[in-house]
Amino acid sequence: MVISASRRTDIPACYAGWFFKRIAAGYVMTRNPFRPSQVSRVSLSPRDVDCIVFWTKNPAPMMGKLKILEKSGFPFYFQFTLTPYGRQWERNLPPKREIVETFRRLSRSIGPERVVWRYDPVICTPELTPEWHLTQFEQLCSALKGCTQECIFSFVDLYAKARRGSRGLGLSRVSGDKMEQISAGFSRIATRYGICLRTCCEKNRFLKYGIRDGACIDAERIRAVTGRPLRLPKDRGQRPFCNCAASVDIGAYDTCRNGCVYCYATGSAKAAARHDPDSPLLTGEPPR
Repeated sequence: MVISASRRTDIPACYAGWFFKRIAAGYVMTRNPFRPSQVSRVSLSPRDVDCIVFWTKNPAPMMGKLKILEKSGFPFYFQFTLTPYGRQWERNLPPKREIVETFRRLSRSIGPERVVWRYDPVICTPELTPEWHLTQFEQLCSALKGCTQECIFSFVDLYAKARRGSRGLGLSRVSGDKMEQISAGFSRIATRYGICLRTCCEKNRFLKYGIRDGACIDAERIRAVTGRPLRLPKDRGQRPFCNCAASVDIGAYDTCRNGCVYCYATGSAKAAARHDPDSPLLTGEPPR
């Protein structure tokens, strides 16, 4: 079993204490987001967990305890989102220079093969032009050289929550011409810095630039991290063209506190107020 922690919220940044309490307890409970009355118990025993995949924009609150996972025998790796956007887009994150340094420290601690960089999503506005993205991407590639082996990028999807959250900021669908310009430029830059570039759910449309679709819950990476020839089926519950392996997500929607206005998973953080660090559920209490 692969644990996803989490597509729905930033557990390392916002709920690190709760997560390690659940590791100590040996289980976690999750609520079906589409059927809230359906609550499942998920084992967090090292015998049952093949790998943990963390998704985060700021793993700093968790980094001091990662040795607990390693000593307990949990294989893991990080999907680390680092974008160049300012506080009007990502309201509650630390300054970018701090996040870059956190990325470097994490890579030194667990190895660049276990830290996948996400430049995600790519947003275009009258100010955030393709030229702007190419400049910012090269600066980040320079800062992260040797700290990661792979970068995954994708273009913003205008889900309802993203449209509401970014109202007045000029967010719009990225045109095909801009996608081509950005992808071609990213490919040239990433190659110079020795970073393998992948897209997410883009139907391999940028193969002509040497970019193929990657996988966030990556079966190949999990086999490499674990050193085991695991059979990992494809996740049929994700978007079309998603290459991710099947996983169990232990997060909850509308609980992230990062304040990213383009987020598809959090319309408001009201559910975060119902978080009890001692509860087996991330938000709310289990049924009695």
